Amino acid sequence: MRLLFASLTCAIALFAQAPAGAPTGAAAVREKYTKFEFEIPMRDGIKLFTAVYVPKDMAKGPYPILLQRTPYSVGPYGVDQYRPSLGPSEHFQKEGYIVAYQDVRGRYLSEGTWAEVRPHKPSKGPKDTDESTDTYDTIDWLVKNVRNNNGKVGMWGISYPGFYVSAGMIDAHPALVAASPQAPVTDYFLGDDSYHNGAFMLAANFGFYQSFVERKGDPAPPAPSVPFQFKTPDGYDFYLRMGGLGNAAEKYFQNAHPYWRENTQNTTLNEYWKARGIWRHLKGIKPAVMTVGGWFDAEDAQGPLRTHAFMEKNAAPKTNLLVMGPWTHGSWSRGDGDTVGNLHFGSKTAAFYREFIEFPFFQQHLKGKGEAKFPRAWVFGTGRNEWRQFETWPPAEAQTKPLYLAANNRLSWQPEAAAGYEEYLSDPNKPVPYLGYTVLGMARDYMTEDQRFASQRPDVLTFETDPLKEDLTIAGPIDVSLLVSTSGTDSDFVVKLIDVYPGDYPTLIEKSPTKMGGYQQLVRGEPFRGKFRKSFETAAPFVPNQPDRIEFAMPDVYHTFRKGHRLLVQVQSSWFPLTDRNPQKFMEIPKALASDFVKATQRVYRGKETGSRLILRILPGAM
Repeated sequence: MRLLFASLTCAIALFAQAPAGAPTGAAAVREKYTKFEFEIPMRDGIKLFTAVYVPKDMAKGPYPILLQRTPYSVGPYGVDQYRPSLGPSEHFQKEGYIVAYQDVRGRYLSEGTWAEVRPHKPSKGPKDTDESTDTYDTIDWLVKNVRNNNGKVGMWGISYPGFYVSAGMIDAHPALVAASPQAPVTDYFLGDDSYHNGAFMLAANFGFYQSFVERKGDPAPPAPSVPFQFKTPDGYDFYLRMGGLGNAAEKYFQNAHPYWRENTQNTTLNEYWKARGIWRHLKGIKPAVMTVGGWFDAEDAQGPLRTHAFMEKNAAPKTNLLVMGPWTHGSWSRGDGDTVGNLHFGSKTAAFYREFIEFPFFQQHLKGKGEAKFPRAWVFGTGRNEWRQFETWPPAEAQTKPLYLAANNRLSWQPEAAAGYEEYLSDPNKPVPYLGYTVLGMARDYMTEDQRFASQRPDVLTFETDPLKEDLTIAGPIDVSLLVSTSGTDSDFVVKLIDVYPGDYPTLIEKSPTKMGGYQQLVRGEPFRGKFRKSFETAAPFVPNQPDRIEFAMPDVYHTFRKGHRLLVQVQSSWFPLTDRNPQKFMEIPKALASDFVKATQRVYRGKETGSRLILRILPGAM
């Protein structure tokens, strides 16, 4: 959600080459489509602004309808003002679809009051509304009132618009036959934009809420925005000087931003967050579903995985396809997708997805064209850099295998006979940065970044295998089981699984300043706020210096550690300013004062069956 989608949904580039002199952008849309603007009534009388683009070539109809609902504006406004492109990709505009864009309730030109991730109402009276009913009423109106449609509707949306797709699939209108929630906001507290295992995602949220503000007054188009002035290129320094989250609310939001307040004041998995977990309602879904996500999505990596998995266990639709590629947030919808950061994938993965996965999915279900057979999972394996199809995700053949933290900075496939521990001093006033270079906010590609800088810090523990004698492929979530203690009463523990390249590995991206020999590629990393080790609903302090267990799952990966590479695990207690700082004192962290941030000695215990370990899901023949 935290990426403002004006640049994504309003200005997706057309990548096909046009003949010389042919119109492009908005002119090309205007040539082939007629734009209409409607105020569609909902069951409670509220009207939602909707822009509809209808193909001018009536003879090729009737056409199906593609619908996107968004909180990020459907501009440009005015029937004579056209978008530069239509639909999920360039293929849909060429093919011919009716495409509808709607400002959701309470945003821009739509009436009503907007709510952050509006809760779903399982039981409703005739005038009760939520995002499911607003979608139903919109589709019902469109199929009855838009000329030359074939009575079939598809939905798509990325990030926050993906949430509206998920909501629209619940108790869906019969005309909704295909839906694609992409990087859908699914559960803010459990791994999406706001919290990861109780740790607040500071940089991304601060940047987002500076520009995503409450609409006050009557419906209106977007007002000119003034970018927030950080007055420094150094986000680490900016957020450190900011102090606690309470300072942010007062100094930078003037205690007047309701969405920032709701995020920072609800610090446990309470009823506020439970009501906003849309995935809990994805039972018995009727439309065909294609859920899309990116392995390197810094905002909603967990959303598509949780969405797909829950539907699989709760009367899944006949077509329930999970697509995961080597992408950052939403990047599958534009560009080639052959690189992320310093990584090169050897093919145009995003262009392949748009042409051979996404377009055929909608063509088949909305137009009856094609005979594509959709698997349960269509995923891109990093490391080997190849697409694979599976009938279950995680793959049924994957076998769990523990990887133990061992003495002398080693990782072992067998537990050590002798128990011991490693320790480090964590200072929240000198937190571990999440990147090895200066950056202002959350870098979109941090999930592939080089971790060599962190390996050199005394407050980061490292554990490494010997070079692999053959390829090792892991597929699925990574389970973490740490036995830890702290001299404080609360602490974060960040765990990172890293692929260490051989020293002679070539640099494949031309003119890259980063040499890939010895590169330590982040494969997956997650924080865990220790006070939630027993329950996310109720926090509990540590007993100082007493060992206790932390267990959690990191989001899925599909990655091959190639022969000659090493596996590396890092453990640390801050990841700044990606996450907020833990004062290492049991308290309501948004209320922490400067004096509350104290040093703590952290111990990570190893050895025997009870020692700290990661549990990997390994494909047979891959080790």
